[in-house]
Amino acid sequence: MSALQGLPPVLSADTRVLVLGSFPGVASLRAQQYYGHPQNHFWKILGALWALPLPAMPYAERVEAMQAHGLGVWDVYGACEREGSLDADIRNARLNDFSVVRWHCPKLGAIAHNGTESFRHAQHTEKLGVPVYKLPSTSPANASWSFDRKLAAWAEVLRRHGVGGQSPCS
Repeated sequence: MSALQGLPPVLSADTRVLVLGSFPGVASLRAQQYYGHPQNHFWKILGALWALPLPAMPYAERVEAMQAHGLGVWDVYGACEREGSLDADIRNARLNDFSVVRWHCPKLGAIAHNGTESFRHAQHTEKLGVPVYKLPSTSPANASWSFDRKLAAWAEVLRRHGVGGQSPCS
């Protein structure tokens, strides 16, 4: 198994909700971009909520839009060993130090774990003193949830904390 290093956090003083994935997949690591697999629903969900063509935009512009809406992104693991992209194959994982989040994000209002593996570490993120949510994974491996079902779950949490935009149905 190969030792892998994760991506740096995308945080700002205006981050109100921090989305925590587990660890970047192969496509994301190769591109050095969060949610870099074209079949991942992360950018498509945010684009639907904010009425923006995020999946078609350059990565830097997607990140800028995300930050402008008060959303940050990081992973629970900073490093691990893994062959492929599946969470089930993660070995010897090292957790990120979440204490830095409070320092960088004074407006933080919630943590949203993107999937089950990330949520396994909610006891660590709960120490930040904000609501912690488990959202359905945006990964293409989470085929049991349709896009619309994922969108509804994400919209509910993000809107509750002022980063969800308008209703996708309006």
